Amino acid sequence: MSGENLSTLILLGSFLVMVFLRFPIAYSVGISTVLCLLSMGQNLTVLPMQMVKGVWSFSLMAVPFFITMGVLMGSGGISDKLIALANSLVGWMRGGLAMVNIVASYFFGGISGSASADTASLGSILIPMMVDQGYDADFSTAVTITSSCEGLLVPPSHNMVIYCTTAGGISVGALFMAGYLPGALLALSLMVGSYIISVKRNYPKGEKFSFMGFLKQLGTSFWALAAILIVVVGVVGGVFTATESAAIAVIYSLIVSVFIYKGLNWKGVWNALESCIDTLAIVLILISLSGAFGYCLTNLHVPAKAAALITGVSSNPVVIALLINLILLVLGMIMDMAPIILIATPILLPVAQSIGISPIQFGIMVVLNCGIGLLTPPVGAVLFIGSAVAKRPMEKVVKATLPFYICMLIALLLITFIPQISLWLPSVFGYTV
Repeated sequence: MSGENLSTLILLGSFLVMVFLRFPIAYSVGISTVLCLLSMGQNLTVLPMQMVKGVWSFSLMAVPFFITMGVLMGSGGISDKLIALANSLVGWMRGGLAMVNIVASYFFGGISGSASADTASLGSILIPMMVDQGYDADFSTAVTITSSCEGLLVPPSHNMVIYCTTAGGISVGALFMAGYLPGALLALSLMVGSYIISVKRNYPKGEKFSFMGFLKQLGTSFWALAAILIVVVGVVGGVFTATESAAIAVIYSLIVSVFIYKGLNWKGVWNALESCIDTLAIVLILISLSGAFGYCLTNLHVPAKAAALITGVSSNPVVIALLINLILLVLGMIMDMAPIILIATPILLPVAQSIGISPIQFGIMVVLNCGIGLLTPPVGAVLFIGSAVAKRPMEKVVKATLPFYICMLIALLLITFIPQISLWLPSVFGYTV
């Protein structure tokens, strides 16, 4: 075995072993990188140098701002307003509260950008509400956790910023615009699945649709939805960068949460900022260590070898696209979202491009695959949160989620093989796709 292959085996082998042994992911990335550098005979000063390089990016400054915005808006009484808006729009249907759950997640995801925040915030309100109206508890939890993944696709999403930084040369605005239709497609597929189950189980309808009622709720929710407009319109219109828009959105969300909706007092703001620091510490440590991990991958020519291995299985673009999705889904079952984006993107993006998949379309594919991974054992963070919020055994929630996995996979396949679902909106706004 050549020295390069041995170092590759040490890097990837030690990483996977530690992941399966349930090491914290940051330790897994860091230790495997150190072992690889030693096997390559490189000085360990390379590690801190590459860690600093990994976070030395103006675009990455948007990540802490987006996370802070999401926490402030999520803690400031926004959830109730968005649930009421969704109820006025789709609550009249059979299984109305399930539809409300899905549509509210689309709205809330555009504010929080986090599936975990969506599940914790909306789930704590909607799951008990659905159970009280006769919905099965496991079904209610399954709807909540699967619909929360819409927030990963609907901008502003800090995971999209991480992908753009990792892939290099991709406009954050273009990826933001690319997320709207796939997010809507995912919501529609989940609504179809929910409707079929609701008809079969005779779940209740809500009140009849009222256009005036909808307009009233839209007016009440305007201040929450305007945060999305600030970010997306500002970035797409070229008024300011993603980082600048995120900073402005933090100030705006603070004003709305404290002075308009009055869901937060200053003590609550301080607690929210403490929560942000905890999250940011984890995310930025992962990003910095993944920069060093990526340095090892590049020096060992792992992306080129992976591309040769995958294309060696088949030259059929359809088979290669399915293999890419399968790899991402398996990684999602054992790893969290940010490390998958940071580690898998440099390896799989060249393969995707070789079969004609745009980097923007691939970004949407990565985010949705990772979102499905958040719902799958053994490391499904959103699955755990949903089970805890609903106080339901995880295995029962997984069983109830099976039909929704099918809905999500259908949406994933459509996004994979119909590029215009992801690329149409960016092209309309003048982005190169």
